Amino acid sequence: MNIHQMSVLHDERQDRLLLRLNTQDQKEFRFWLTRRLTMRLIPVVKQSAARLEAAQPGVAATDSRSQSLLSEFKREAFLEKADFQTPFDTQARQWPLGPEPMLITDVHLSIQPGDVLEMTFEDKSDPPQVRSCRLNLRIDLVHGMVHLIEQAFDKAQWGSAASPDRPVDVDSAASQDPPRYAH
Repeated sequence: MNIHQMSVLHDERQDRLLLRLNTQDQKEFRFWLTRRLTMRLIPVVKQSAARLEAAQPGVAATDSRSQSLLSEFKREAFLEKADFQTPFDTQARQWPLGPEPMLITDVHLSIQPGDVLEMTFEDKSDPPQVRSCRLNLRIDLVHGMVHLIEQAFDKAQWGSAASPDRPVDVDSAASQDPPRYAH
């Protein structure tokens, strides 16, 4: 799936964030993100972005603080040239997950070869049926997604997306199994 555009909006009625992704072949993927899931997910996505950037050739980040600073610097450089003004195209021709957004209850993250963050979104709200969608995001898309989610989080007045329910140690997170977050 080649992502062409992203949008994140707060839906007051649902009190959730609506993440919408358009592909170049005019498919739209829609996801609901709850406050609780978002608060737990964003810090770990940022850590994954730092790990992705530290793994790039020619980058020498010796500790987690250096990785974090490097990632923030690259994030700021990306945001300076990113296009957040173009309106989201609502003319999709297909909705592979259906017309209703998929409620994200679980997220699996893993860093893949080629500087890609694989995010697998799952909806386990209607057992035994589990729906899932796997996204492979380049680092610029990761930064863009985090930025849009943080903006919507702030507009929703949910507090700070940068403060997880409990802190995560970047060094120990890097050595453990891939993170998995459940709603």
